[in-house]
Amino acid sequence: MTIQSATLLLPIIIPGLAPLFIWLLRKNINYREAVSFIAGILTFGTVLTFAPAVLRGNVLVFKVFEILPGINITFSADGLSMIFAIVASFLWIFATSYNIGYMRSLNEHAQTRYYFCFAVAIFGAEGVALSGNVFTLYMFYEIITVFTYPLVAHHQDDESYSGARKYLVYLMGTSKLFLLPAMVLTYVLCGTLDFRLGDMATGIFPANANHVLVQITYFLYIAGLAKAALMPLHNWLPSAMVAPTPVSALLHAVAVVKAGVFSVSRILLSVFGVQLMTDLHLGFPTACIAAFTIVTASVIALTKDDLKARLAYSTVSQLSYIVLGVSMLTPQSITGGLVHIANHAFSKITLFFAAGAIYVATHNKKISLMSGLGRKMPWTFGAFAIASLSMIGVPPVCGFVSKWYLINGAVSASYMVFFVALLASTILNASYFTPIIYKAFFEAPVPGEDHSHYTEAPMTMVVPLFTTALISVFLGLYPNVIIQFIRSIKGF
Repeated sequence: MTIQSATLLLPIIIPGLAPLFIWLLRKNINYREAVSFIAGILTFGTVLTFAPAVLRGNVLVFKVFEILPGINITFSADGLSMIFAIVASFLWIFATSYNIGYMRSLNEHAQTRYYFCFAVAIFGAEGVALSGNVFTLYMFYEIITVFTYPLVAHHQDDESYSGARKYLVYLMGTSKLFLLPAMVLTYVLCGTLDFRLGDMATGIFPANANHVLVQITYFLYIAGLAKAALMPLHNWLPSAMVAPTPVSALLHAVAVVKAGVFSVSRILLSVFGVQLMTDLHLGFPTACIAAFTIVTASVIALTKDDLKARLAYSTVSQLSYIVLGVSMLTPQSITGGLVHIANHAFSKITLFFAAGAIYVATHNKKISLMSGLGRKMPWTFGAFAIASLSMIGVPPVCGFVSKWYLINGAVSASYMVFFVALLASTILNASYFTPIIYKAFFEAPVPGEDHSHYTEAPMTMVVPLFTTALISVFLGLYPNVIIQFIRSIKGF
């Protein structure tokens, strides 16, 4: 049942007002930073109020205004949107605490601009999550791109400007060249851009739509949503590692890449639908691209000695788990893909938080120089180890749940090539994460490296990263916290 609800505006308005108050309170750093805490808590609380109605199978909708017939600014909440909206608002709270420790410890410049843009990025993420149609999603998708550009270029040196330019060219270029035409074609073929909400079986395309045009529209969407980092449109993501580590966490776990894979999932399930995807054989080639990305990015990650670079390519690989799951079009694979939106978010933000804590405490980015550091920073490396186990897929951490459903989905659909790709990825994940943990806890420091003066990073950084690691375990033990939202969608 569809329920009209103006309360859908609250998770948009709250993070939308936060940047204004951050700027107004810029001269009092405690008040300025408190705004992000308060806004994060309020946004998370308001999103949770939608959960009872959504879990009963209802869809909440609110149309703000109409621009043209069939083109509206509309917000909605169903099981799929709830996953991303909850994750983005909840992790904003932890990211704020971590930001304070990181930015103050390194005495970073332009902190007001940083917090302002960070808040706008969360505003964009909530807008994408709660979009009721392609036009609204497109608008907030672009807001994320524009306001994360200053975050990537934060250090304002040649390296950061170069990385930020590549970031902007890839994301804005693909959205204008591919996503915008895809949206226009959808409107021409369907007469509307509204999602088919709460039902992943049927999309919005009429039965008499030209199949060739539908297929062209589909692949324009896949190419236009470059935030999903499918190869070969992935290179912006490793280049964006020039940003401060909390920004990397925002890019890789919360707002940017999750907006990409969420948008791909939303387009596949709520615009095209499982039935049309099956009839036009669109799922298999998409899954092939995702499987190639999974394995290739994992191999590249093995070659990186810089910790953030290794995590960046890990993200490229792990994001494609979500696309692979959805595009295999089986109930189990779709469950595995969608639940990984949350599972990957909590585990990957832990890994990037840990990388930032290591840098703040030691000013070291190289894995080869981390031997013995685990004995000096046990909480940080302990959390890193837990999150690494999740990426590998070891129970009881949440990454195991994602891989369980994905592998079962591949086997049930007789897609043995994807089964092999997932197993290969698991082996590769273990190959590039376990040496870091082993070095940290079981190897002696590299000759010439004095670790005697190293201690943990500030508690404002360590507490969030260890808490998100524990939440990864909680979601592994109680996966239905997220899966119940997926099962609330009709046609599942």
